[in-house]
Amino acid sequence: MRYKLAENIIDESDVAALAGWLTNSWQTPQLTKGRLTLEFERQWAKWIGTKYAVFCNSGSSANLLMAAAALYSGGLKNKKVVVPAVGWATTVSPFMQLGFDPIMCGADPDNFGLNLDHLEKILKKHKPALVIMVQVLGVPSDMKKLLALKKKYKFLLMEDACAALGAEYGGRKVGSFGDMGAFSFYFGHQLSTIEGGMVNTNSKNLYDLLLMLRSHGWGKDLDKPTRARFLKKYKIDSFHEPFTFFVPGFNLRSTDLQAFLGILQMRKADKVSAIRARNHLLYAKNIRGVEFQKWPAGSRPVSISFGALAKNEAHRKRVVNAFNKYGIETRLFSAGNLGRHPFWFERYGKFSDPVADKIHSSGFFLPNHESLTAKDVLFICGIVNKIS
Repeated sequence: MRYKLAENIIDESDVAALAGWLTNSWQTPQLTKGRLTLEFERQWAKWIGTKYAVFCNSGSSANLLMAAAALYSGGLKNKKVVVPAVGWATTVSPFMQLGFDPIMCGADPDNFGLNLDHLEKILKKHKPALVIMVQVLGVPSDMKKLLALKKKYKFLLMEDACAALGAEYGGRKVGSFGDMGAFSFYFGHQLSTIEGGMVNTNSKNLYDLLLMLRSHGWGKDLDKPTRARFLKKYKIDSFHEPFTFFVPGFNLRSTDLQAFLGILQMRKADKVSAIRARNHLLYAKNIRGVEFQKWPAGSRPVSISFGALAKNEAHRKRVVNAFNKYGIETRLFSAGNLGRHPFWFERYGKFSDPVADKIHSSGFFLPNHESLTAKDVLFICGIVNKIS
């Protein structure tokens, strides 16, 4: 393929720096979660604009941590959660695994995130305690309207911003609007640590839960005053302190190797975001004959791929055939409609929604990454524009 969907953002200088760090100091640093993880978390929280960040081993694990933290927060009025029809399986599956009652919401005809009209109907009828939304492909949803619904119906809001690193709404980075926000540093995303994820929050209570849940459920990662409070509450002596488990946790830690790469990636974050935003706007301005995501005024899309909808399934096949001929890599649009996948319909029945169904049957991706030039983007647009 001449035009790949994703390129490796980890470059030769990153690998050389990592190799040098390992070679020169591998006997002294803690290679699992240690000092560098704390530094990466600090830098990431500052860049996104939240008080706290918790690094873990994947974006999927970040979603799992958010679901578990919500469950054990003690503040839920019920276990009902609104989940999106358009997203990723692990946006939804943690809530199924943890015994929540998921209610699927249709997709917005403009940005393909939650359809806020459908969401309000669900909120009125079911009064769910939780809503998880996706900033689809890095195209922001209308956060002003969504936050107004949050205020009116009083639910805990979680953002799956795994594919939206650097995207902004109203000058504020996505992933900072909800009670918790999840990010992914997987290959092909805007920034990468090979595998890795992050949860951002402004809540000290949720932050403490996230720290414990990430590491077995113990309190080793808590700050001293918080840990002392837990020890006093449960009458734990100093000998038992290191191996006392306060919540039923997981082991979702990443390593300082990934954190080392993450710190290097932070140096590129603004530049990479700007290139991807430029490419996305070029696609939107020059592509013809397909639908694509629209973003609210004052927001900035920073996409992992440019998502488009063909006129129908046959039209998509013609586009894919042309892409194969010219060496342009493509794939279906995310996972299409999650309500049409066996993991969902075997338990809850098939979910149908006009926008999500169209994404499922006619959606496809166009490349967007920092290696693409403006000329490349215009060439790809030209191929699509020729297909009727």
